[in-house]
Amino acid sequence: MNFSEVFKLSSLLCKFSPDGKYLASCVQYRLVVRDANTLQILQLYTCLDQIQHLEWSADSLFILCALYKRGLVQVWSLEQPEWHCKIDEGSAGLVASSWSPDGRHILNTTEFHLRITVWSLCTKSVSYIKYPKACQQGITFTRDGRYLALAERRDCRDYVSIFVCSDWQLLRHFDTDTQDLAGIEWAPNGCVLAVWDSCLEYKVLLYSLDGRLLSAFCAYEWSLGIKSVAWSPSSQFLAIGSYDGKVRILNHVTWKMITEFEHPATVNNPKIVVYKEAEKSPPLGHLAFPPPRAATGPLTSSESKYEIASMPVSLQTLKPATDRANPRIGVGALAFSPDNYFLATRNDSVPNAVWIWDIRKLRLLAVLEQLCTVRAFQWGPQQPRLAICTGGSKVYLWSPAGCVSVQVPGEGDFQVLSLCWHPSGDSLALLSKDHFCLCFLEMEKGVRMAFGQRGDCT
Repeated sequence: MNFSEVFKLSSLLCKFSPDGKYLASCVQYRLVVRDANTLQILQLYTCLDQIQHLEWSADSLFILCALYKRGLVQVWSLEQPEWHCKIDEGSAGLVASSWSPDGRHILNTTEFHLRITVWSLCTKSVSYIKYPKACQQGITFTRDGRYLALAERRDCRDYVSIFVCSDWQLLRHFDTDTQDLAGIEWAPNGCVLAVWDSCLEYKVLLYSLDGRLLSAFCAYEWSLGIKSVAWSPSSQFLAIGSYDGKVRILNHVTWKMITEFEHPATVNNPKIVVYKEAEKSPPLGHLAFPPPRAATGPLTSSESKYEIASMPVSLQTLKPATDRANPRIGVGALAFSPDNYFLATRNDSVPNAVWIWDIRKLRLLAVLEQLCTVRAFQWGPQQPRLAICTGGSKVYLWSPAGCVSVQVPGEGDFQVLSLCWHPSGDSLALLSKDHFCLCFLEMEKGVRMAFGQRGDCT
């Protein structure tokens, strides 16, 4: 494993281009575009204010920079650096901005979700979509880019409108049997739309492209319900993470539950491999002074490794504050591997653990218990390889062959708060609060580290 230099950025704004050639990052009001392999600076753009959001177009030719405080969007071209575009929403304000799948239209959501404005870079025309609902995930495109589904709120009722992206004409409009719609998402094949209610009512509705209700699922009533939802890449399964600490899997034939995965505090099955992160003992003669009392939280420069625990294994649990909003209970994160074979989950009441399930056998395969709270995890785009970060100076990788803990080299403490994979799966960007570094995976040589110097994009 080879680490690049460390570079400065702002607010975790660092993204690979879809074609994998470039890496864009932001430093205040400056946009820096680098070669994804050499990290050589290719372009440097200056925006009118601090950048709060950046996004590549699908063809990697344009970059969108949203300046929410100013209500502005600036677009830059990689092929023609002298070309630029500025979109000003004026008094309407701006709370969200994104590309359409064709990479030639920009969708801006105004303040208070009064409307969505569709701007065309080709014809300079403008279209308006009314009544967008302010919810967690209220807009979703099909993978082929042909259709857009939008959650709406009209006359105190929830609706979904489906638009044709070629001309932004309305294809279907129907109401949903939800009390307070929380999110919508197309299946990867674009044939089924999943709609789910807020956590106050457990309800998942599945609609066809023409607006027909295919099925409705409710696991229980009178308790906090759905916390997370994820489609499998093959569209065969829909995983539903619930506040009761279980994941329920629906199949694509009958849309009924085929199994449910629990997250017990004690693992006592010899067929399950439990990897526990443990601190390495320093060699004799190299004992370090203990850290000061103020140095609490994620581990910084201490060495660690994975050990296979013997059964039974008791996992560290967190007693939630049930008298406060958003209690730390339930399955807050789940993701399928790209080959559809594995499902990774995190139960928020067991914050240090990542659970990996074998979808082919519908059973728990492995548990990774970290020394600190799991901040984020993400599957590699090409192989079943899971990257995990805990806010410390390490990155953790799991594959069916095993798992490894790797220290991020560099001066000072590099706290990995988030990460993102290169489209090829051969490298990933590790993001801290103010910096990022690139991690290259060299599988034929095992794990190897190359120390880099702290850098700056200025």
